[in-house]
Amino acid sequence: MRTRTILLAALAAGVLGVAAGLAVNGPGPLLRTELGQRAVQGAMDAVAPPAPEGLAIAKRGGPVPSITLPDLAGAPRTLPDDFPGRPLLVNFWASWCPPCIEEMPELDRFAAGQGDTGVRVVGIALDDQAAVEDFLARIPVRYPILIDAAGPRDSGVQLGNQRGVLPYTVLVSADGRLLKQRIGPFVHGELDGWAGKGE
Repeated sequence: MRTRTILLAALAAGVLGVAAGLAVNGPGPLLRTELGQRAVQGAMDAVAPPAPEGLAIAKRGGPVPSITLPDLAGAPRTLPDDFPGRPLLVNFWASWCPPCIEEMPELDRFAAGQGDTGVRVVGIALDDQAAVEDFLARIPVRYPILIDAAGPRDSGVQLGNQRGVLPYTVLVSADGRLLKQRIGPFVHGELDGWAGKGE
């Protein structure tokens, strides 16, 4: 049993090392595949701190917890209930995160192309509201932005990002199940295949 624990820890450390190298040197082929994403997510989950007691954390294929956060005007919005009937792409970002900022035009392009029946996009800024408003004044997006404070109980943790890596994106089905998780930024055109029509 001890050998198995050591091997799992070594594997997790190795995958995290590869992920860190990719983050520093730019996303490579590993992070662009579903298999690579699942491997990195599994490794991160293996070394994540224990979830705070009583906090519901979504697992792939399972229901997402109800999360209520303020929008930029301070009005409460609840995920996924306030966005019913269509798949929902939730992107976690911060104004101080360069890869987050680089992918925002791609998220905006994707959101604008979804029309009335495609995937809805919501951004959750794990950031200070004033910093977010300043950023969006310079680089606006056409999808809703909600505000949360980063921490061990934040909405990103609840949607499976216990290590707090940014950017982080999830795809939620129209019936409220966690379909996909994505660590790292999207490049131009990549979202179309990843999220499609929410498949």
